[in-house]
Amino acid sequence: MRIVVVGGSGHIGTFLIPRLVRAGHDVVNISRGQRSSYAGDPAWQQVRQVSADREAEDREGTFGDRVAGLQPDAVIDLICFTADSATALVERLRGATGHLLHCGSIWRAGPSDRSPLTEDNAPPPVGEYGIAKAAIAEMLREETRSGGLVTTSLHPGHIVGPGWHPIGPLGNLDPAVWRKLSAGEPIEVPGIGAEFMHHVHADDVAQAFEAAVDHRDAAAGEDFSVVAPSALNVRGYARIGASWFGRTAELRTVTWDQFRAGTDDEAGQSSWEHLVRNHSFSIDKARTLIEYRPRYQPEEAVLESLRWLIGHGRIDVAGPLTV
Repeated sequence: MRIVVVGGSGHIGTFLIPRLVRAGHDVVNISRGQRSSYAGDPAWQQVRQVSADREAEDREGTFGDRVAGLQPDAVIDLICFTADSATALVERLRGATGHLLHCGSIWRAGPSDRSPLTEDNAPPPVGEYGIAKAAIAEMLREETRSGGLVTTSLHPGHIVGPGWHPIGPLGNLDPAVWRKLSAGEPIEVPGIGAEFMHHVHADDVAQAFEAAVDHRDAAAGEDFSVVAPSALNVRGYARIGASWFGRTAELRTVTWDQFRAGTDDEAGQSSWEHLVRNHSFSIDKARTLIEYRPRYQPEEAVLESLRWLIGHGRIDVAGPLTV
């Protein structure tokens, strides 16, 4: 099967493309540049690389022609962020390819009102990004269920893996939290620290896409939450993180106003965006229909990211990992 991956040079593609090659597929990667993958694999030598600027070609109305011209049996789109872009690709591929798989986000669901969330009970999204991802997923479902192009959307959680800064225990990318945890210094936590974040290893996301390709009929017209088997809340995540350095987390509860006053605007807003959603998802649907079997628990995935960052001098910590 010829599979075209759009945006395959990123974290998901780093693991997905070698998986597809090893499964015997003819793989084409469309990306804007020629950046190396985050982890080396000899399978990349068998991949055809096509350079394209997705945004520019979407504006010109030519991107769909580029993809269709490669005569794919399946297309995996990892970098589509607007309903207009998704719709244009669907309309061009309708009748020209057998399966379009879209990478969405768990943020297509809004702040939780129950746990775990499923594909059927997710509350309405908030924010431009989540609203767009929800709209794309709905369009794809209707496309397939009305007899059009076979589509599937997969919605990863907070992706982690080698080369990737994980969303930290406070819901942002500020690396200072790891230095504090490694030194046993106090951490200011907004609220009570019970809010969940749902991480997933990039290779588990790749596994889910491969599984959806393999189970095309079961995946047709469906959307799937793709996350680790469990989620971590702020308190648990901080305590686990401190233990990796042989420390005990000292958590101090503060108000959101106090928290924002003690961090920069971007980190404060990121914390709010992650923690107000309080996401914890079920993967039962993906397990049942496409046999998704995630390898990593969330703390295992984050630890792998952290180990890579420390080993490559990308993050400042007060002492070595003890695990």
